[in-house]
Amino acid sequence: MKLLVPAHLGGPTVAPLQLAPLALAAILYAQRARTLSREGRAPAAWRQWCFHGGLALIAVTLISPLGHVSDELLAAHMAEHLLIADLAALFIVLGLTGPLIAPLLRIGVLGALRRLSHPAVAFALWAVDLYLWHLPGPYQAAIHHAGVHALEHAMFVGLGINMWMPLFGPLPTPEWFGNFARLVYIIAVRLTGAVLGNIFVWSGHVFYPTYARGEAFWGISHLADQTTAGAIMMVEGSILTLCLFAWLFLRAAREGEERQELLDLARQRGVELSEARAARAVHAGHGAELRRRLSGPAG
Repeated sequence: MKLLVPAHLGGPTVAPLQLAPLALAAILYAQRARTLSREGRAPAAWRQWCFHGGLALIAVTLISPLGHVSDELLAAHMAEHLLIADLAALFIVLGLTGPLIAPLLRIGVLGALRRLSHPAVAFALWAVDLYLWHLPGPYQAAIHHAGVHALEHAMFVGLGINMWMPLFGPLPTPEWFGNFARLVYIIAVRLTGAVLGNIFVWSGHVFYPTYARGEAFWGISHLADQTTAGAIMMVEGSILTLCLFAWLFLRAAREGEERQELLDLARQRGVELSEARAARAVHAGHGAELRRRLSGPAG
């Protein structure tokens, strides 16, 4: 068996239906970034690295041996989905700015899609998509049909991007979506994934018999493969949750400091500025603009 495994993995797994959109997205992003650069509004280098890194992570995941083994083992398929729908989607959102996506928002249908990034809507769509594709019927259909598999991955990545938008995207969020609401949002997303992971770990029931042949080749039982998949999902979710908590804590501390600086500056300039207004400006990312106005000749 040990001698057969390297040959069994073989070379790259090419999936044109999934790789072509990645190439198109990279080209369009680069062209828009160059246009903004000429206008003096280029996205920061780290954002460009994040966007292209997210696309690269999806491509490498799909064409690597993991893409081949994912058709044989649920654990490998779970790892593949987490890489492209969780991490890669997050990197893509971090690479976006308002000026970058402005042309898309001016297109009628695409512009209307901004409503889907409302926190409540984004979470609901993401959760329904996650559980829908893990039902035995749709999940096994994706394994056997390339078109269905491409649709599954497209929905995972697309709604994953939409799920991250309220936290890290450039689109405006409701006024109530402050740091506490963000905390609730993060917990809701992570708990939703944790419930599915626990189902795989503790159900004691095989959900996807189609993996039987691959599991036999690798010498793994049905339930061991399924339990490993659930454990991978829970561990990845736990690590990501800790990182998100740390980010939110630092964000709250930074916003509190910036809000206090604005209030102190307003008092020095003899300008009336309420805590609520300062908080709204900081929350919306307009703290620097408000500081310039307070520092102006007329305050």
